[in-house]
Amino acid sequence: MKNRILAGAALLGALALVATGCASSGNGAGGDGGDELVTVGFAQTGSESGWRSANTESMKEAFSEDNGFELIFNAADNDPAAQIAAVRDFISRGVDAIVIAPIVEDGWDDVLQEASDAGIPVVLEDRTVTSSDDLYASWVGLDFKKEGVTAGEWAAENFGDTPTKMVVLEGTTGSAPANDRAEGFDEGIEGTAIETIDSQTGDFTRDGGKTVMEGFLQKYGVDGIDLLYAHNDDMALGAIEAIEAAGGVPGEDIKIVSIDAVHDGMQALVDGKINFIVECNPLLGELAAGLVTDVLDGNDVEKENYLEDQSFTQEQAAEVIDSRAY
Repeated sequence: MKNRILAGAALLGALALVATGCASSGNGAGGDGGDELVTVGFAQTGSESGWRSANTESMKEAFSEDNGFELIFNAADNDPAAQIAAVRDFISRGVDAIVIAPIVEDGWDDVLQEASDAGIPVVLEDRTVTSSDDLYASWVGLDFKKEGVTAGEWAAENFGDTPTKMVVLEGTTGSAPANDRAEGFDEGIEGTAIETIDSQTGDFTRDGGKTVMEGFLQKYGVDGIDLLYAHNDDMALGAIEAIEAAGGVPGEDIKIVSIDAVHDGMQALVDGKINFIVECNPLLGELAAGLVTDVLDGNDVEKENYLEDQSFTQEQAAEVIDSRAY
């Protein structure tokens, strides 16, 4: 099936309906109070970031009883084995459908086959897997590689002609966003004078970003790093703490480009501590709920469903920060 690109303006309007409940009817998911609730197991990655918290809240709102669902929620604290065990528990409970935000891309073949054998459809949310796409019904999320390309193109435009020493704070090793954002950024800076002098995972956490950045600063010093690329805002925010503790000025001594556009990251951008942010919209709940309802109703769905992302300079962030939902 062809990819379905969801236009930003139309999407924002649709997302505003999440709180009032707008899952389509069928299999009890209509919110009219007269049908049996649809039981959905949601295997979340954890609570590692502000983005993830906003994503979880969006899912809980969309899969609410008011919308005709009973949600069984599990956050695996970024432990792939625990997440797979949670999915197996959903299967044993005989849920109607399963939604997964996979921590890593690999290792899903067996449990997805078990869900298929049990006749339980699976919808992937946010992240992807390397398993055959006939083992899940659909996926909804963001174009992580495009996010990386956008961040890389900004770096190339601003630093590409000048020898620039860059460090990278990677997301969780083996995860789709970490893999794709790295590949996209490398594509965006190809042929430039930007040199990656070090790269290490901070696991998408603020503490991880701070710890890794402290190590980079001990190794290279503030003067030895020109640019930081963080795979998400929380790691960038942790890095800002480390830079300031080392006597540097984030956004000036070390330029920072990040991905997510959560509120704290946008505020750091407004304050000049981050220089550019690429959005990764966490409000996927209503779209995931709609896919689950369509699949259970036997309707055709697209295999891949993308949300459009934006990007922000300091001035652009200042214009929208007060009106954003996350």
